[in-house]
Amino acid sequence: MLPNKLETMSASEVTAYIKAQDPTKAKTLEAMRTLLLEVEPKLEQTIAWKSAMFKYNDKFVVGLCAHKGHLSFSLPSSELLGTFSEDLKDFVLSKNSFQFAVDQVLPKKLVSKLVKARLKEIREAK
Repeated sequence: MLPNKLETMSASEVTAYIKAQDPTKAKTLEAMRTLLLEVEPKLEQTIAWKSAMFKYNDKFVVGLCAHKGHLSFSLPSSELLGTFSEDLKDFVLSKNSFQFAVDQVLPKKLVSKLVKARLKEIREAK
């Protein structure tokens, strides 16, 4: 069994996580989930680190998390996130994530670039 902080749950529990947020955050998170699944329909949904996480072949690809005053989009690869500094110049960055407004759905072009780059990183790591 995985440690509690890594315990994963199903897509229905991601739905519950989203619905537990205030209406503005929930609407944005649901739109982001839909967008992620449009970019890569094979992503598996799970909960880890108190965030909605999306996996591919048992590897974390990206995550979404609701905070008091913002949402965050995370990549489990700080090196990869750093390669998108120009694309992310208008966001508050941390080591593995960036913040965005609770009512802001990220552009599909940006999300697609991030997801595809992470999937490429995963495939090349084999």
